[in-house]
Amino acid sequence: MELLLLAVAIAGVSLSAPLIAATAAPALAIAFWRNAMAVGVLGPLVLLRHRAELRGAGRRVAAAAVAAGALLAVHFGAWLPSLQMTSVASSTALVTTTPVWTTLLLRVRGHRPPALVWAGTAVAFAGVLMLTGVDLSLSARALAGDALALAGGMAGAGYVLLGAEVRRTLSTVAYTYVCYATTTVLLLGACLVGGVRLGGYSGGTWLKLALLTVAAQLLGHSLFNRVVKGLGPSVTSTAILLETPGAALIAAVWLGQRPPVVAYPALAVILTGLALVVMGDRRRCA
Repeated sequence: MELLLLAVAIAGVSLSAPLIAATAAPALAIAFWRNAMAVGVLGPLVLLRHRAELRGAGRRVAAAAVAAGALLAVHFGAWLPSLQMTSVASSTALVTTTPVWTTLLLRVRGHRPPALVWAGTAVAFAGVLMLTGVDLSLSARALAGDALALAGGMAGAGYVLLGAEVRRTLSTVAYTYVCYATTTVLLLGACLVGGVRLGGYSGGTWLKLALLTVAAQLLGHSLFNRVVKGLGPSVTSTAILLETPGAALIAAVWLGQRPPVVAYPALAVILTGLALVVMGDRRRCA
């Protein structure tokens, strides 16, 4: 069941890049609205069914959920603008370093990921590099974009790890609501400080923002929050790498952008790496 939900989550976030590319709105505004709309959807459900759960959450759990939301805000706030500063290939390759940082952070925290987890992470990331290539530029703007994308990948690792911790106590809905609400507030502040236009869009743009919220946020990140409890941070963060070939295939069908020939072997390599991580993680838990 969890692997099926993980597949749905990957399909949801794979729609993210094509929808963002087709949405005529500033990057930070897109990040803000996808979270704000998700909070609007989850709010009534939380008020009706999860108020007692949130009241009963201890300070430590609440602080961890807020911290996860802050890291998610950094992830979105760094990665989306990087797409306009550096090549899409560089941005994608660097932001998808998340499983690498996840494995390293687990090691720093005293966990000893099995050799298969390390090997699977490396193989999966190699598949992403096959698809995106290494296209680092020496221009100051491009290097700044590369740095932002890398920061987004690091923040994503912290977000996944904190989510795994909080989900031991809070339900998916309660944790996701606190996380997205924190992300929304922080991104709103960034938009106001940066003078980012938050309205005046066309009806088509608002429709794309709504679709992005449903697909990438509610069916994507929210389901990642659901499965990270059972699958663990290593498997979940590595599976996110499938977003890259998934987005390429969706762009081919929806936007008419034919994926490169290497997309198909790259997908096979990423799946092989993910399988190694799953095997290593199960051996550790056995």
